Amino acid sequence: MTIDTVIDIIREAVIVTLQASLPLLLVSLVVGLLISVIQTVTSIQEQTLTFVPKLVAIFAMLALFGNFIFGVIINFTVNLFSNFKLYIK
Repeated sequence: MTIDTVIDIIREAVIVTLQASLPLLLVSLVVGLLISVIQTVTSIQEQTLTFVPKLVAIFAMLALFGNFIFGVIINFTVNLFSNFKLYIK
């Protein structure tokens, strides 16, 4: 296995990680920002207030994008295992 092959595998792994985590991270960021604005406007400074809406939003995103996320991960894993014989040369 050459260093170029290792770099390609690592690059693909980073891209898969970003594709799998980006929908959940973005919704968590947006919900947190909205709750922070609401807290600022209403002068409520409860730190635990953002936890439940973020949790609900993340579960909703998992329900919507779960097939896509797991499909990306499965495709990467299948591709990695199917080319395993090329990596051990």
